[in-house]
Amino acid sequence: MIELDFSKMSASGNDFVIIDNRDGKVYERFPDTLDFVAKICRFHHSVGADGVILIENSKDNDFRWRFFNADGSEAEMCGNGGRCVARFAYMNGIAGERMSFETVAGVIKAEVHAQKVKLQLTRPVEIKLDYAVALEDKELFVSSVNTGVPHAVLLVSDIDHVPVDELGRRIRCHKAFGEKGTNVNFVEILDKDNVSVRTYERGVEGETFACGTGAVASGVILTEKALVRSPVNIHTRGGEVLKIYINDEVYLEGDARFVYRGQLHEEALL
Repeated sequence: MIELDFSKMSASGNDFVIIDNRDGKVYERFPDTLDFVAKICRFHHSVGADGVILIENSKDNDFRWRFFNADGSEAEMCGNGGRCVARFAYMNGIAGERMSFETVAGVIKAEVHAQKVKLQLTRPVEIKLDYAVALEDKELFVSSVNTGVPHAVLLVSDIDHVPVDELGRRIRCHKAFGEKGTNVNFVEILDKDNVSVRTYERGVEGETFACGTGAVASGVILTEKALVRSPVNIHTRGGEVLKIYINDEVYLEGDARFVYRGQLHEEALL
């Protein structure tokens, strides 16, 4: 038995393995942290998750996190993961109902109210509206923004019939978005207050049930284009409705669910 305690949490259909690593035990036992993450995120063969969150000590805030995608790559920010880690920290006495924690993208503030978490994200940057991206067989007009991680946003008329995996993969790796690529959001406007979003996530390399930073990116772009008003309800593929507040600051609000606690066995890494 490895005797490594972890928790499984879920937000909008994204699930995460969360480990309190303030004593550094993960690095001591698993020097190749990226390989460790990729192995335990495997569905059917191990715990299975969309990502892994390690909680670490911070001098200036309640804690610091490191967020890893399922393929082992480290990401700057994750909105759904942020809601989960905030509730985890509150439940485990690491932080109070109001907290701040460090990410690669910057300091994130959160408020926990029972199962619901309201997350203040870093200011959106690099907003660019309606520019052409040429694929091999077509030209698309996209908008983009960085909400902690980069996102492309495309307006569609029938979101249920968009080939998210196939088209998302082509846009995600396009040279227009640099070496690291981008996440890709397909957006259908339902009315001024409601939007449906499907997201292709880099690192997962496929469609997920929801993406918190993608929900925010979609809300920011549509607000910039005066197509919706704040707060806007983002209807996710997983069924949850996220609320995005876009004023001087940007907030993401939604549920964070505790699923179970466990102890990792060595066979989970085979």
